[in-house]
Amino acid sequence: MNWQESFKSKLMTAQDAVRLIKSGDRVVLAHCVSEPTALVDAMVDNAESYRGVEISHMFSLGEGRYCNEEYKEHFHPNLWFLSGQTRKCVETGWGDFTPLFFHEIPGLMRDGTIGVDVALIMVTPPDEKGRMSTGVSGDYTIQAVKSAKTVIAQVNENVPFTYGDAVFNVDDIDVFVEANTPLPTLPEARIGETEELIGKNCAELIKDGDTLQLGIGAIPDAVCHQLLHKKHLGIHSEMLGDGVVKLYEAGAIDNSLKGIDKGKFVFNFVMGSKELYDFCHKNKDCLLMGVDYVNNPAVIAQNPNVVSINAALGVDFYGQIAADTIGYKQFSAVGGQVDFIRGAAMCKTGNGKAIIAMPSVAKKKDGTMISKITPILAEGQVVTTSRHDADYVVTEYGIAKLKGKTVRDRARALIDIAHPEFREELKESFKKMFNVEY
Repeated sequence: MNWQESFKSKLMTAQDAVRLIKSGDRVVLAHCVSEPTALVDAMVDNAESYRGVEISHMFSLGEGRYCNEEYKEHFHPNLWFLSGQTRKCVETGWGDFTPLFFHEIPGLMRDGTIGVDVALIMVTPPDEKGRMSTGVSGDYTIQAVKSAKTVIAQVNENVPFTYGDAVFNVDDIDVFVEANTPLPTLPEARIGETEELIGKNCAELIKDGDTLQLGIGAIPDAVCHQLLHKKHLGIHSEMLGDGVVKLYEAGAIDNSLKGIDKGKFVFNFVMGSKELYDFCHKNKDCLLMGVDYVNNPAVIAQNPNVVSINAALGVDFYGQIAADTIGYKQFSAVGGQVDFIRGAAMCKTGNGKAIIAMPSVAKKKDGTMISKITPILAEGQVVTTSRHDADYVVTEYGIAKLKGKTVRDRARALIDIAHPEFREELKESFKKMFNVEY
């Protein structure tokens, strides 16, 4: 049987495909932009057929209807990352959150710690050789395909064909459902004065030839705006976003000085605009790889002069960084923050830098401000990045270098980049904590 015949023999409707899911199964959804919405919608519509189906994934851009309480007898969310539509089921107690380092997930699938009964993924239509790409999601999606007992794929012509590890043959997939749903896109981030200042401060730490890890949002985009004049930058990053493409088009990125994968963009998922997805499509300089490669600190460290830029919800005087909880509430997850902070620290040149970039304050619902730099983390708030891993913290008011400093000197450096309205209060706390004058 040739691949065309094999493909046709595996075609089903979404409604028929999700009937292959059985009560008690663990279903893993492809990550982020790659969530196969036609399959997920059909699964939720078929909820009455299931009891106790466990749903696992990281960041979701979908509706998350399976997290609604009306489905709690049918679905049990056990999530590795929380987002707006999935937090409530964990807060109310009938959903679960499992903390994991992102790069470890494929290995946990391979050794059976995370069993995968059904993988719901999204792929390109097959090319002339019967190859299909998961396009915008490599991360754990690649291993989910390899580990799952049943793989159901939504075939979507809107998915870019991206090279790297995320290319499969028709024979690797059990069931196909054709549905050309639009890929989620993100609007261009709004860069205000605060973000622009943070971007400038981060850019001071980035040199020609550095290898970068950047995320998404106003701060990473603001950083990119400040790097247009740089030369020979490289990308080895958990995520590929629009800001990176703009740097490439400006000539700032050529990936020529990387220690591994020279000349290539290396990443494990894509999220942004249609123009970004078009940039990745059949671009042999773009390698979509598994997260156990991209986020592995030992792999990251093979590049010279790695600079990682990540966000935080709060930092205390000790240098403890909270990025995924607010008080007792789980807000998101570690993602790749610690993976890249440790990879940068292990960098073979010894010149890696790990930056936590954040506004100095957060606004509460009533409009009042709270300082994100505090003497100690809030009650219940969990440490994401330990004080032993902390390197640089950047706000709109400056740069605090923490690594190698005493606890008291760390606190002083952090107070110096706190919002001016909170500095006197922080200085008083400093005196009480350390029994010395600021």
